[in-house]
Amino acid sequence: MPNPAKLIFMCGKMAAGKSTLAAELAERESAVLLVQDELLERLFPGEITDIPGFVKYSSRLMAAIAPVIAALLAKGVSVVLDFPGNTTAQRAWFRQLFEGANAQHELHFVDAPDALCKRQLKHRSRHLAPDTAWTTDAEFEAITAYFQPPSTDEGFNVIYYKRA
Repeated sequence: MPNPAKLIFMCGKMAAGKSTLAAELAERESAVLLVQDELLERLFPGEITDIPGFVKYSSRLMAAIAPVIAALLAKGVSVVLDFPGNTTAQRAWFRQLFEGANAQHELHFVDAPDALCKRQLKHRSRHLAPDTAWTTDAEFEAITAYFQPPSTDEGFNVIYYKRA
């Protein structure tokens, strides 16, 4: 019998609204919400200043937290991961988690145009220092260069949100 727990994860460009959606889904599903940005900032404050640093530290976090997620799912506790599922490799990690726990899954894809994401990025960054990482159009472009929308051949249960 399949596990009733569900792994819910996100896909969408930077500042598309994934974190807001993740919080709403966690509340609606009475699920545990794990937020990558918050965990990384607590574990590695000020150490992530570029994309290679993000990859390094997020990989460490994913390796450390995977057994915790697996244990929650195995106990029937649903989990919402506010971690990026923006490449096929990132989404493969989510697959390992839900398949390993024989749990259900949902991939929530927030499809937003670059112009909207950049406006939202400026809005959410307005009170931060000008040199704060991950707040500029150039950083948005650098990160978005890696973005791969989910394809049907990946076989995920995709819930699609089109933002205009």
